[in-house]
Amino acid sequence: MTQFAEAHPLFAHLDEMTEVVPVAKGRLPSYMRDHRQRLRRRFVEGGAQAMPDYELLELVLFRALPRQDVKPLARRLIDAFGDFNRVLSANIKELQAIDGVGEAVAVELKIIEAAAQRLSRAKVMQRHVVSSWDALLDYCHTTMAHRSTEQFRILFLNTKNVIIADEEQGKGTIDHVPVYPREVVKRALELNAAALILVHNHPSGDPTPSQADIQMTHQIDAAAKALGLTVHDHLIIGKSCELSFRAAGLLTDTA
Repeated sequence: MTQFAEAHPLFAHLDEMTEVVPVAKGRLPSYMRDHRQRLRRRFVEGGAQAMPDYELLELVLFRALPRQDVKPLARRLIDAFGDFNRVLSANIKELQAIDGVGEAVAVELKIIEAAAQRLSRAKVMQRHVVSSWDALLDYCHTTMAHRSTEQFRILFLNTKNVIIADEEQGKGTIDHVPVYPREVVKRALELNAAALILVHNHPSGDPTPSQADIQMTHQIDAAAKALGLTVHDHLIIGKSCELSFRAAGLLTDTA
């Protein structure tokens, strides 16, 4: 059973503390201590699904702010970014723009995000892409669905359709990311890959491909075919769903 430590061992200074309730001998007031115990008990008994986003966020904030009522800060973060996932996906500068968020809180949130991404990534790397397709979609959503700017990633596969590498090829703006087909196929050859899966996100949340998305995909597909490589799919990740070029008929095996 997971235990949540009261103090965060990595941060000795808690400069961002606001609304600090005076404590005696380092102990929390009983009402705060009882509240934290109730939230932890609910999490242990019912899991994350039993808790709204702001309460799950409180559990994370307990570690960074061990002697503070974190409920107001949790609500400010949810109000600012929309939901738990978008809070974790915000960059440190964006997080620290929120009243009450200092280095300890910002870093704690980014550690949670990194742990979630690493866990979901481990479920797809060195796995056959067909047998791990649902895990692959989960990984793409965890990594990209809540980003505020576009990101373009490539999953490289070997001749057995096992994922051998996952690399970010470009970052962009809220509605554009530069992609160079020549660099994509060059990297595939360097890795001795046999196939590719292209992935990028739409920060708007709508995975509908633009004409530029379609044109870029066809350019990469043509360049890959010329060198004996296969583009299995191009996934566009929205907030709560994704679009597959292959399933939508936008990518075929014909030359």
